[in-house]
This record gives sequence, C-alpha cells and structure tokens, in this order.
Amino acid sequence: MRTRWVPVLGIGGFRKLAYTEWGEAGAGKRTLICVHGLTRVGRDFDYLAEALSDRFRVICPDVAGRGQSDWLADAQLYDLPLYMADLATLIARLDVEEVDWLGTSMGGLIGLLLAAQPMTPIKRLILNDVGAALSGSALARIAGYVGSRPLFPDIESAEAHFRKVHAPFGSLSDIQWRHLAETSLRPVPGGFEFHYDPKIALRFKEAPAADVDLWPVWHMVNCPVLAIRGQVSDLLSAETLAQMAASKPGLCRTAEIPGCGHAPALMDQDQIGLIRDWLLAEGT
Repeated sequence: MRTRWVPVLGIGGFRKLAYTEWGEAGAGKRTLICVHGLTRVGRDFDYLAEALSDRFRVICPDVAGRGQSDWLADAQLYDLPLYMADLATLIARLDVEEVDWLGTSMGGLIGLLLAAQPMTPIKRLILNDVGAALSGSALARIAGYVGSRPLFPDIESAEAHFRKVHAPFGSLSDIQWRHLAETSLRPVPGGFEFHYDPKIALRFKEAPAADVDLWPVWHMVNCPVLAIRGQVSDLLSAETLAQMAASKPGLCRTAEIPGCGHAPALMDQDQIGLIRDWLLAEGT
C-alpha cells in the first residue's frame, strides 16, 4: 500500500487529492478504482484492495474534504460535479485507457454519473447499495448524523460510536471495527474527531429529503454492472434492484448481502469473493 497525491484544479486554485494504491501497474493488470461513501474514507477498502492486488492495481481515493485530501474553502462546492471532475483528473494521472469502478453509496453515484458520460473510461461498474432510485427517508436519516463534530477522548469511545452508527455495515470482527475507527479519525487537542470536513453536510442537508429518481442516468450506462444491495437496506429497495436487472438483461447482475443494511462493508471474504469473481469473469 502506498499513499499518493494528485493536484486537482478548481475554484481557488490547486489542492491535493489523496489516494492509496495497492498492487503494481503491469501487463495484464486492470485498474480498479474504489470510492467510499459520504462520510467515509478510502481506507475503508483496505481489506478488499489487499485481496485483489494480486490481479488488479487498486486505487482508493479520499474524496475532497475527507481523509488526507484537502478541504474546500467554499462549502457550497461539496457536490457531485466537483467530485466527478476531481476523479476524472485522478484517472488521467493513472495513465490508463479504461478502469473498473466500485462505489459505495456516494462513490457509486459518482461512478454511475461518470459511466453515463460519452466516451467514459469506466468499462465495468460495481454499485454498492446505491442505484437508479433512492429512498428519501433514508437520505433524511443520513442527513440527521452527517456533519456532527463530536470530540472523542480516545479510540475506544470512537469505536463504540462507529459500531452503533454503522451497524448496517454488517457483522465485522473486532479488528475490522478498530480498523474503521482508526482510519476514520484524526487527532486534535483533547482527543479525536472525524476525518472529514463537517461542512460537507451543508449541501446535503439543503436538499429536500425526497425520493431521488436516477433512472434516466441508469439507462445511459452501457457497461456491465454488478449491483449489490444490503438485504435490509433502507436506501436501495429490493424492487429497484429487480427493476435495474430487468432493464438491462445480460448486462446487470444483482446480489443481496444478508445481515447488512446500508451499506455492506465489503470486508467479508464472501463479499470480496463475489466482487473478485464477477470482475474476473467480466474480463474474459
């Protein structure tokens, strides 16, 4: 694993976009970009990236305002168009003609929008608990906690918080919960706080808590898709998942992960195996 940065240009000048890189570029190796959810960081994919790095060059960015990436001076810019532009710059840095994309929640939305663009470099798309229609009540639930800025006196208290808030991630080991806590925090005077800019919540909270219809975007995607749903997800319904598969026969495969809501952590060996097998099968 290597941590690297790429300069991205936006209003106010250049800033740094951080990413971790697993595996080596080389003949026969495809590039897989893994993008995290709204309040998460690229290190969420450490387990998956390590497991796939024998066959893939795996790139896990910290989206602007999260993890090691720079925060934005203007909170109004925390939105999908900026994230898309930043990650298009990252793809250019990687010097590849095409990429596979795995996105959890927000990361899946970014991938969905990029995959729908003309001449997209995304050749295979994995959507983790996000899809063509999103529940407004689930978005309201997420808006209820994003942007809070608690101060944790120690890692243990932070881990207890993560176990409660992110229980829908599924059944994780003690080591995995500790990993999520340690990689999601930054030290500050008096303890630890979340490793994201709390201002990312402003644009998200401004949007009305209504159902989101992304079917027009979905119909513009022409690459193979693996759509994953947590079996008790409140964001992506089973009906939407079935409709996505029916609308793209032979192109969209779906899977439901038992014991998970929004969104499966993709740390379990069975979940990693599902992704690995699908990517390798689609590469033949």
